[in-house]
Amino acid sequence: MRNAAIKERGLEPEDLAEGSASRMVAAYLRTMEARDLDGARAMLAPGFTMTFPGNRQYTQLEELIEGSKGRYRNVRKVFERFDEAETPDGTIVYSIGTLTGEWPDGTAFSGIRYIDRFLVRDGKFIATWVWNDMAEVRRGD
Repeated sequence: MRNAAIKERGLEPEDLAEGSASRMVAAYLRTMEARDLDGARAMLAPGFTMTFPGNRQYTQLEELIEGSKGRYRNVRKVFERFDEAETPDGTIVYSIGTLTGEWPDGTAFSGIRYIDRFLVRDGKFIATWVWNDMAEVRRGD
């Protein structure tokens, strides 16, 4: 991290090494938040899969958007850190941080923990797995 100001506001793609898998992940996540599905789709390998809490699995970005309706009005990730590991299958990138946004009724939320795991191969996303505490916070656990 370059300085305390970055930590306070969270990292952005431009804060990460150019050409890195971590920067690619951050850019993809910001592209999805902007609902630029064509831009996001260009980053996906054929056969891309997504697994979300509750073992919800998707292969199309539109399925993800539809599956998220009723869970929240909007959501944004505050990137705290990215970890990379090279494997025989490709580069694994963990994006770790918190979620901020609005529940369906417009009530704001923030500080909900998340971890995303991406598998990157040949400059494309093969798969992603998402974990977060959204359901627990929503229930009041």
